[in-house]
Amino acid sequence: MSAAIEAISLTKRYGRRATAALGDCSFRLPAGRISALVGPNGAGKSTLLAIAAGLRRPTSGRLTVLGGAPGEARAKVAYLSQDKPLYPQLTVAATLRLGAELNPDRWDAAYAADIVEQGSLDPKAKIRSLSGGQRTRVALALALGKRPELMLLDEPMADLDPLARHELMGTLMGDAAEHGTTVLMSSHIVSELADACDHLLLVGGGRIRLGGGIDDLTGAHSLVTGRGDLAGHTVVESRPSGRGVTALIRREGRLGEGWQVQEPSLEELLLAYLRSPGAPALLTPSTAPATGSGPATHRAEVSA
Repeated sequence: MSAAIEAISLTKRYGRRATAALGDCSFRLPAGRISALVGPNGAGKSTLLAIAAGLRRPTSGRLTVLGGAPGEARAKVAYLSQDKPLYPQLTVAATLRLGAELNPDRWDAAYAADIVEQGSLDPKAKIRSLSGGQRTRVALALALGKRPELMLLDEPMADLDPLARHELMGTLMGDAAEHGTTVLMSSHIVSELADACDHLLLVGGGRIRLGGGIDDLTGAHSLVTGRGDLAGHTVVESRPSGRGVTALIRREGRLGEGWQVQEPSLEELLLAYLRSPGAPALLTPSTAPATGSGPATHRAEVSA
């Protein structure tokens, strides 16, 4: 499967002595996946998306987008940042016309207009008069109207009410499914990710700590409760539970008697890794870059 994005030892520092926003970050995002980009604040999610969009240059390492340098693929990539920059003095209609002028070979005017109309926006209204959620709708119309092969979305729905978020996520996912668009989307809303995404990249300490298809990753772990010896198993997190413990472990062999075993939910998996920054990284074969991903990353022996 071809890679939409591939990073090899990607590092980004701000200032000579600053802590790296990204450090020796390596991963592979297969084309056609809808991937959640998750991690604590300051983990490097926005930096990674900006580098992939060609707006920032890495300090060292390499990142390819659709087979080339990020800037080379700009015509095929749509990037929606947290602040969603739009020209406040333009009207909604003028903003869409600008999108058509900037993307003459790929612009789908009818589709972009339909996304705006679904929000009952007045085409004559100026951007400065719109609410945050309405501006998000216009920005998403610009991104989708471009008909990109890759969409990079940085907290795209954070300022939307639940109904509008549900509607726009449906539009985004429907478009991705119909056209095979690859989507990399950062979000803190786990329920949104579980419903919309089929792939996960968890960032921590400037690296990818967990990467792969969501079903593969949850299937590679077990949530166990009971008493006994967990030696020989990779324990991601363990905490007291009644007279025993509840632990998230890698599926690496048989457990002794006395353990209740179940597959973790996506939320349980994410929270365990976020609470345990020292747990070893895990990338499924489809997400580990072909040239290797560094000594701190283990490959999961699961189907991709």
